[in-house]
Amino acid sequence: MGTISTPWETPPAEGEATEIAKGVLWFRLPLPMVLDHVNCYALDEGDSWTLIDAGMNSRRSRGIMETLMAGPLGGKPISRVILTHHHPDHVGMAGWLKSEHGAEIWATRTAWLMARMLTLDVQDTYTKESMAFYKSTGFDEVMYNKRLVERPFNFSDVVAPIPLGFTGIHEGDTIKMGGRDWTVRLGNGHAPDHATFWSNDCNLVIGGDQLLATISPNIGVYATEPEADPLAGWLESCERLSLYATDQQLVLPGHKLPFTGLPTRMKQLIENHHGVLIRLLEYLGPSSTTAGCMPTIFKRNLSEGEYSLGIVEAQAHLNHLFKLGKVDRLMDEKGVYHWQRKNDE
Repeated sequence: MGTISTPWETPPAEGEATEIAKGVLWFRLPLPMVLDHVNCYALDEGDSWTLIDAGMNSRRSRGIMETLMAGPLGGKPISRVILTHHHPDHVGMAGWLKSEHGAEIWATRTAWLMARMLTLDVQDTYTKESMAFYKSTGFDEVMYNKRLVERPFNFSDVVAPIPLGFTGIHEGDTIKMGGRDWTVRLGNGHAPDHATFWSNDCNLVIGGDQLLATISPNIGVYATEPEADPLAGWLESCERLSLYATDQQLVLPGHKLPFTGLPTRMKQLIENHHGVLIRLLEYLGPSSTTAGCMPTIFKRNLSEGEYSLGIVEAQAHLNHLFKLGKVDRLMDEKGVYHWQRKNDE
C-alpha cells in the first residue's frame, strides 16, 4: 500500500486557478472560519464550464468568482454547477450562479432538498428542540447560556436563495464532464448522499469532503435527528468506496491539497474511528456525559470555536455504541444523558 502525497505544495492564489489535468482547473474560495477555504473545480466543456461546488455566498466570494470567470475561465459561461453535498461551504453560490448566470444545478435529491429546506428555515433564536438536545449532551453551561440569547447560524446567512429546478444524480450514474466519463458513487456519514466522481478515462477522483487527505470530516448528530447513527453510514461508505481506490488515482478533495495514496487514506479514515470507539469504551465509567467524553475522543481540550463540532461528533460515536448495544444511557432530572458501558451494570 502506497504513501499519501501531493503533487502540489501550495494551492492557487485567490482569483487564480491551477490546471490539475487537461481541461480541469482547481481554485479556492474563502471561508470565514479556521478551515479558511473550500476547493472548487472547473471542467472544460468547450463552450462553457462545469463547476464542482460553489463556496459560501458573500460579496467577496462573488467578486472572486467573477474574477475567475473573466480570467482563468476565459470568459466562457458556467453552464452547470454539480454539488457534492448540501453543506453551506459547498452550495453557497449555486443559486446565484443559476439565477444570475443561467447555470443548471445538478445534485443528489437529498443534497438539493436539504440545501433548499435549510436555506428557507430561518430562525432568530435557537429552537426549544435544539436547546434540549444541547442540554442532553452536558453542554458547557456558559456556552449554553450564551445560546439562550444569541441568534443561531442560518444557512441563508451564507447561502444564496436556491431557485426551483435541478437535475438529480444517483448512485452508479455515468456523467460526462470535461470530456471524460465519471461514475457517481455516493457516501454517507459526513452528509447524506454525498456524491463522489470517479473518472472512467483517467486516474482522477473528485472526492468532496468524503475523501480528505490530512483532516477528517465531521461526523455529527444534531437536534434534527438526535437518534441518528451517521458513523455507521460513514464506516460503510469508507469500506465500500475503498474497493475502488488505487495508488495511481489523484484525488481532488473539498479541502486541503489534491493527493495520491487513496487506499492508505481510506484505511486511516476507517481505523481512526474504530480507535475512538475503543478509547470511549475504555473511558466510560459508571456515568459519563457526552461533553465529558470529548477530551478522550480528541485527545485534547477543544476551544470554544471547536466545541460545537466536537459535541456533535462525540454524540455520533456514543450513538453508534448505543445502537451496537455496547453502552446504556440514562437521562437525569436536568435532562442530561449519562452513558455507561454495559458491563458496568
